[in-house]
Amino acid sequence: MARSAPNGETERKGSKDVGALRSLLPFFAPYRSYVILAAVALTITAGVSLLLPLAARRVVDGFGTGEMHLLDEYFLAAIVIAGIFAAGSGLRYYIVSRLGERVVADIRKAVFDRMIGMSPAWFENLMSGEVTSRITTDTTLILSVIGSSVSWFLRNMLLFVGGLAMMLFTSGKLTLLVLAIIPVVVVPILALGRRLRALSRQNQDWIARSSGMAAETLQAAQTVQAFSHEAASRAQFGEITEESYRVAKKRIAVRAALTIIIIFVVFAGILGVLWIGARDVRTGSMTAGELVQFLIYAGIMAGSVAALSEIWGELQRAAGATERLVELLNARDTVNDPAQPRALPRPVRGEIVFDDVIFHYPSRPDDAALHGASFTIAPGEQVALVGPSGAGKSTVLQLLLRFYDPTNGQVRLDGIALPEMNRDDFRLAMSLVPQDPVIFAASARENIRFGRPGATDAEVEQAARAAQAHDFIAAMPEGYGTYVGERGVMLSGGQKQRIAIARAILRDAPVLLLDEATSALDAASERAVQQAVAAMAENRTTLIIAHRLATVKQADRILVFDGGRIVAEGTHDRLVAEDGLYAELARLQFTDGISGK
Repeated sequence: MARSAPNGETERKGSKDVGALRSLLPFFAPYRSYVILAAVALTITAGVSLLLPLAARRVVDGFGTGEMHLLDEYFLAAIVIAGIFAAGSGLRYYIVSRLGERVVADIRKAVFDRMIGMSPAWFENLMSGEVTSRITTDTTLILSVIGSSVSWFLRNMLLFVGGLAMMLFTSGKLTLLVLAIIPVVVVPILALGRRLRALSRQNQDWIARSSGMAAETLQAAQTVQAFSHEAASRAQFGEITEESYRVAKKRIAVRAALTIIIIFVVFAGILGVLWIGARDVRTGSMTAGELVQFLIYAGIMAGSVAALSEIWGELQRAAGATERLVELLNARDTVNDPAQPRALPRPVRGEIVFDDVIFHYPSRPDDAALHGASFTIAPGEQVALVGPSGAGKSTVLQLLLRFYDPTNGQVRLDGIALPEMNRDDFRLAMSLVPQDPVIFAASARENIRFGRPGATDAEVEQAARAAQAHDFIAAMPEGYGTYVGERGVMLSGGQKQRIAIARAILRDAPVLLLDEATSALDAASERAVQQAVAAMAENRTTLIIAHRLATVKQADRILVFDGGRIVAEGTHDRLVAEDGLYAELARLQFTDGISGK
């Protein structure tokens, strides 16, 4: 696998500072009181820290004058100051940590709320595993920064400014010498800081790519093992992980170099100032207490500068994580609800119209999935869509649910074009049984109740009986309360499909969409479920997609798709008599299949 950078390279190169963190400000707005309290506690603790050198000066000069009572007074004052400092630090930690947890929880919810409403078209270009990584890994990094790094950064900024002011008050000459060191410190911060931030963002991208690949592979573990692909999957994951490590190693090296340069320059400068200050004490131009006071303030300022350089790297990593989350929050979808939606009239009649629909999947812009498809389905009519794989049958359902919008043409429900309505509104009128039923990591009862969250236990059981699912559910260890595992791993394919059918029956929507709804059932179960589906389809507009033509023989009308076009339509008997594509499919299933060929 080539070591190409993951998605986001363009944005990463365009970012130069931690300004991306400003995007977090709206999440702090509802909690201004916490921010103010944290700032007050932070100011108090920083101010108390700056008082200690004054006490030290008085004690040292007191020794020189023989006024020993000052020693007791200033030690007592130091204990009071320590108590204030401890209380302020504890308060700051509590407020900032609580604020960080609250803000990050809001960010996670905001990103999830945005992503869960994105259309499948948007997810064609981004792995869901990477989205999960951003919601978890990146927000955890932001939590670390909000909970500690930001307050630590602000505290050291206050100590730097306050220490500098007190240094000027103590000795202007020595302060000027210290200030001369600052440009030597700032230059490497600016030079290496930008590189550090780029590597930090790249490191996060590779971690997300690793998480996405791991999630995808683990979800398909049975397929991987069935095809003896474990070694190749391990190698692929290992290479991505190693690339993440290599980028992290570069980031660590740059940060280490930055730390070495800054610490050496700062402390070498302090030693130089100490040498000059000692000479001033010998000449009597300043007292020993003043020199001690100055050195403590210089140490405070130097420590704050060193801390700021280290925290800067953390802030840059957080800025990269923030950018990635903001990309999700600001993601633009091609499928959106209108500003002033029309309401779907109730009761829903269920008339469906495809008017000269042309559609290309975004990932395949040169290959039309539908070519000018036009048809009308009357309210209550049962229409089957048949044809070879890739003919465009499932695309019809995708467009009807408005997972995508047509490239040209219109899809209408009860005379209203789908883009003129809110998706939540018209989807309430539809019930879907997909070809690959989705089973959630919950109980059998909750999986069926997903079709109508307000349904009672009795209604859930009634739907399960109609879908021929009651017997196997009741036989499970905890009956309807049995946990069925992630993606329904504890269920067979047929059991999953019957739960999906029960979910659709419970929804009781006027438009029923069946996409290979009985493909995983045995003959006996299929016959029973077909009877349940037939009863459910009465007085409902029903679209049935099936490869097994026995499933669609009783449909009011059959639309035959081939290459994205409708090539024939009519009843089963009529289409067989026409001796076209449908008749060929029928011969393959009803004649060759019986003879065993």
